[in-house]
Amino acid sequence: MIGKYKQRISQRVFMPIQEFMRQEKAGGIVLGLSVVVSLVLANSPLRESWAHIFEQHFGFVFGGETFFDFSLEHWINDGLMSLFFFVVGLELKREFISGELRELRKVLLPIGSAVFGMVVPSVVYLAFNHGTSAASGWGIPMATDIAFALAVVYMLGSRVPLAVKVFLTTLAIVDDIGSVLVIAFFYTSSISVADLMTGFCFLLMMFVANRMSVKNIWFYAVVAIAGVWASFLMSGIHATISAVLAAFMIPADAALSEKDFLARMRGHHDDFEEADGNDFPTLGDEQLEIVASVRRDATRAMPPLQRLEHALHPFVSFVIMPIFALGNAGVTFVGMDLASVAEGGVALGVMLGLLVGKPVGIVLSVWLLKKLGVGALPEGMTMRHLVGVGFLASIGFTMSMFVTTLAFDDPMAHVQAKVGIFVASVLGGVIGYAILSRCGRSVE
Repeated sequence: MIGKYKQRISQRVFMPIQEFMRQEKAGGIVLGLSVVVSLVLANSPLRESWAHIFEQHFGFVFGGETFFDFSLEHWINDGLMSLFFFVVGLELKREFISGELRELRKVLLPIGSAVFGMVVPSVVYLAFNHGTSAASGWGIPMATDIAFALAVVYMLGSRVPLAVKVFLTTLAIVDDIGSVLVIAFFYTSSISVADLMTGFCFLLMMFVANRMSVKNIWFYAVVAIAGVWASFLMSGIHATISAVLAAFMIPADAALSEKDFLARMRGHHDDFEEADGNDFPTLGDEQLEIVASVRRDATRAMPPLQRLEHALHPFVSFVIMPIFALGNAGVTFVGMDLASVAEGGVALGVMLGLLVGKPVGIVLSVWLLKKLGVGALPEGMTMRHLVGVGFLASIGFTMSMFVTTLAFDDPMAHVQAKVGIFVASVLGGVIGYAILSRCGRSVE
């Protein structure tokens, strides 16, 4: 009776949740719900208590001294988001080795689109803010939120050709590289050379271990967190950069080759068939040892890079990104003076930078590259698809919000930028969805 009850719970509760989490659009949906929750709380009677939560400080006390004494918001943006950037780094390394970025010739168009899609929005923003204290926000409209953008694409299903999904994914990957470089070179505080050199020494340790075929994930985790991340955090360079660099030090080859893995699996199969079983639901001792050997060999056959990416991706998508949204997406409109929000060029620059600059930059780049004979759109993808992709790329939510926290100290500038990001992201998503859905129907 209890067994049937457990099975019923598993089928009706846990299996649907697991199935949902496996869907490509799931991360974007959860992130969107987190944004809504953050906005509701920020505009409810609980808004002051909600804001106070993220002002709480946490640190480590050792020998009577407190180290890494940061607010919860700081821990989210410099700590949890470092794990997000670590996964981004893992994905980038994999793409360079065996993915879309492996052959430069095939990805010139999406690379060009990403570059123009970063430059043009920045120019649009500076057109409204050049020469003012808000000019430092030029990096805000550069970014594309890959989770939201791909969620919209996957909601369209088969109405969008695979070539469009690949193009948008590649564009977003290059966009991530650009965002990381912008943060590294333009959004850092005063630099401590000693701490920075310490961080690079730990990176060198990881590199040497990689070359010596060390595959132990825990070794890399300890060195990356206690060494690289902590050193970069104290150096003045944003800690998220250390996460990307550390990710590139993770081995991309397995301890057990595919050929040896296949041979071992055949041997385990034969051994298991010959092993003595029993008449009970449990395995015999010999069978249990064979299964344990299968699990060990399966782990050794998976490259550490892909093991980490596979293990961390759900945690980043369904824990870290929602927490980041909860901590940063809340804009309080209660008592807000709309005139003050529109004052200056921050909100307008961010909004038009994303909503106009992104699609114009992406379409213009493809037009120029095609005129120069450098490349052509993938088979099955039209210019109308490209325009739709351009508007989806204007969904800059997560990364744009993150750069906002680095670009401004002025609370009003934060609010203005967030309003611009919200408006552009919502309109960009709706327009992009509408264009791509009509493309699908016209093709059919």
